[in-house]
Amino acid sequence: MLWLIGWIFFGFLVGLIARGLMPGPQPMGCLGTILLGISGSFVGGVIGYLVQGGSLIQSSGWIGSVIGAVILLLLQMRREPSN
Repeated sequence: MLWLIGWIFFGFLVGLIARGLMPGPQPMGCLGTILLGISGSFVGGVIGYLVQGGSLIQSSGWIGSVIGAVILLLLQMRREPSN
């Protein structure tokens, strides 16, 4: 159970960092921020796999997670129409 709380906390922090790095509004709440951070960790893991090998489905460290979350935010911002 403690690992789940750790993933939630890690996802929230990574999501906050990624949202802080991206200009403009990101309309999402706490749950969206947590999911962004956790998903960013796996996207960063895939990027790490493509760069240096290892297991395809893996999580990454702080830097890889933030990079993955920023990539996901960029994709989300491209998908949403601007007003």
